[in-house]
Amino acid sequence: MWAVVISLIPTGIAGVIIFGIDALWVTLVAVIAAVLTELILQIWSKKKITVLDGSAVITGILLAFNLPSGVPLWLPIVGAVFSIAIGKQVFGGLGQNIFNPALVGRAFLQAAFPTAITTWSAPDGQFFSARGANLALPFFQGERIDALTGATPLAAMKFQHEPTDLMNLMIGNTGGSLGETSGVIILAVGVYLASRKIFNWHIPFSILAATAVFSGVLYSVDPAIYPSPLHMIFSGGLLLGAVFMATDPVTSPFTAKGCWIFGAGIGFLVVLIRVFGGLPEGVMYAILLMNSVTPLINRVTRYRI
Repeated sequence: MWAVVISLIPTGIAGVIIFGIDALWVTLVAVIAAVLTELILQIWSKKKITVLDGSAVITGILLAFNLPSGVPLWLPIVGAVFSIAIGKQVFGGLGQNIFNPALVGRAFLQAAFPTAITTWSAPDGQFFSARGANLALPFFQGERIDALTGATPLAAMKFQHEPTDLMNLMIGNTGGSLGETSGVIILAVGVYLASRKIFNWHIPFSILAATAVFSGVLYSVDPAIYPSPLHMIFSGGLLLGAVFMATDPVTSPFTAKGCWIFGAGIGFLVVLIRVFGGLPEGVMYAILLMNSVTPLINRVTRYRI
């Protein structure tokens, strides 16, 4: 767990460099809220205190990485409480949850406060500039400074058919969630984690391969409308989800064949939702949907003795 926490630090640093000090505040608030929620619930239920295992810290970091840097700070608190309480502890705690807790919290925020968490802050080079929405009171409209709604590469491609420069996508010089933009860093960290066998490499590899294949077919049909495979891979939260969230050992299959099926399903659903759905992004829903069929995949692909 702590190895994964350490591996998330480079992505967090990139988010702070790209979006400013706001990204750091959002991350710290989400982590503190997640850890305190788990501690309080374990004390209340008289369970063994396990907050030092690092799992709650990972949940807080990943939740923050899926939020805009200019989001009001009370929203990461609400999302972290929901992630730990409903996404994890209600199922019995670590090792028992069937959905990725950070994505459960993100899905709740998406449903409850869609405008606030889809108001993206553009990289402006003003490291210490405070955005008014960060300090907005709960359920009140905060002043939005330098915020661009729908300015992500996925939204630009989906609604205006305007591709984003590939180099900007790779280094993260685009609007989006604070931890999903720097694809090169996420890929490098993913290679390191795979080499250390901290996660099953079949899952991210199959996700990226399936995404490239399905988006490549569409791109070959009409490149003016459909994004290229590289644009599809490096834009949005695909790399973040493939490396850090889909590989959650609790909510992913335990067989090699199951991991291939699981990853291919996520890649297919991401392309399907991004291209034909109403939202420009689909990584969160794709992973949660495949989490729900993980028990079935395990049953079909289990080893025969």
